[in-house]
Amino acid sequence: MPDPANELQAINTAWQIAMQEILRMVVRDIYKTGDEAVFKSHIKRIEEAAVDSIYSGLMLRGSDQWTETLVKEKASNFVTTLLTSFTFDRA
Repeated sequence: MPDPANELQAINTAWQIAMQEILRMVVRDIYKTGDEAVFKSHIKRIEEAAVDSIYSGLMLRGSDQWTETLVKEKASNFVTTLLTSFTFDRA
């Protein structure tokens, strides 16, 4: 019988890989649309929307305060780190 913790970890890992690939494709398309200022403004908008979505999702689930704080911090850091890893480089 599969271990539920391992199964959950596998699902989370697969989800993160899929989301990173989707985001990479979106960022690539944004990169092609304009100059550095436009690129950075789009990335900032995506970051803010993602973090707001995380907060809203937790509130709707009725999570306890400790879980909300922990997940918000980790998820926000993940989103920010991921998005700031994309740079505008025309070289």
